[in-house]
Amino acid sequence: MRYYSTRNPELRDTFTDAVLNGVAPDGGLYVPESVPRLPRAFFNNIAGMTLQDVCYAVAGYALRDDVDAAVLRRIVNETIYYDMSLVQVDDNKWAMELFHGPTMNFKDTGARFFGRILSYLHSCGGSAGLRELNVVVSTSGNTGSAVANGLLGVPNVHVFVLYPSEVLSPMQEALFTTLGSNVTAIEVNGTIDDCRSLVQQLFADTEIQKKMRFTSATSTNIARLLPHMFHYFWAYACLVRQGVTADNVVVSTPCGNLGNLMAGLVAQKMGLPIKRFVAAENVNHPFVNYLRGGVFEPQYSTPSIAPSLDKGNPRNFERILRFCGGDVEELRKVVSGVVMTDEETEAVIRDVWNSRKYLLDPHSAVAYGALSRDIKDGEVGVALCTEHPVKLRGLVERIIGEPVPLPERVAPLADMAKRVVHVNSGYKSIRNYFLSL
Repeated sequence: MRYYSTRNPELRDTFTDAVLNGVAPDGGLYVPESVPRLPRAFFNNIAGMTLQDVCYAVAGYALRDDVDAAVLRRIVNETIYYDMSLVQVDDNKWAMELFHGPTMNFKDTGARFFGRILSYLHSCGGSAGLRELNVVVSTSGNTGSAVANGLLGVPNVHVFVLYPSEVLSPMQEALFTTLGSNVTAIEVNGTIDDCRSLVQQLFADTEIQKKMRFTSATSTNIARLLPHMFHYFWAYACLVRQGVTADNVVVSTPCGNLGNLMAGLVAQKMGLPIKRFVAAENVNHPFVNYLRGGVFEPQYSTPSIAPSLDKGNPRNFERILRFCGGDVEELRKVVSGVVMTDEETEAVIRDVWNSRKYLLDPHSAVAYGALSRDIKDGEVGVALCTEHPVKLRGLVERIIGEPVPLPERVAPLADMAKRVVHVNSGYKSIRNYFLSL
């Protein structure tokens, strides 16, 4: 399949080039030129399929001309080695738990899939492109740890994670600053917006590009975006298994950079019978503003209790706009928007815990609260729960007034030493660091 740039539909590349480039040469994001529809038989049989079988079928149709079938099966099996659980929280509302991976965040699936795809491209003759490939990513807590763990040990790939000082929780930091190997953690004396700006400047620096080849590992990279479709297909499969009707499903997605929502829209176009989506945003809500007024106005991000959603200028907006034909009226037919304040999000966490003994983290609570506010009579709602509450343990404990147990698999991280490079927020500092490598 060919992929075209959001900024110039005439600029087209192969899957390999799209993955290695990260973004198109003109700065746009890659969009598939066509989306294959899954056969009716797939949906007729989905209730009896395993999680790995569902994911392989979806990936196989999306990448059938780009990745060898046997290799893709292996990649899926290595990527999906943990569960995604659908939990009924209320009569017509469900929580899709996507945080059972190594960093307890939904991005584990996409990052691990991305890492295996890079390894495959290297093994099948892409060594010239991958010989000095450097993955550079900024993070407010989740993307960096998922990418670092997903690409840990991948041959000929080095991962640089930029993160702001004194913003991440100790658990969020420990998940990537203790890894070593081919992962370098870079603490920036600035904000998350400073980190994002530094990454953008590195990608645009021609002198450094001659020395080091960079690619993106955020949802801007098509190989990171596509596996997020798995979440939607598996949620649907779990609902069908439990006898829920298939034509009234509404999915609420917590929206930061809009990659997960974009993946849902692609899944719908592949034939997944989701009725509509709820775009759940916090105090940073440029996409909801666009849905309401038809005008997209980027803004500086405002810190919130759901930091992964603190995006004032979501990168995937132009991809969604291009994918939906640039028509806000068409987009409104399948996506509605809800804004949740910090106070409302805390109330959702507290109320759901007290009434149902189900614990939400702030990002998941934004999705669940938005779903509760927007769901209509006769609809069945699924909120994508994207992060384990322990990732923001202190905050969640304050909200519910009870301790949150530390999962056994991450408890040892608390005693491991961090390995961190420190830089200033100005571009000169990070530029000098990369030129010295």
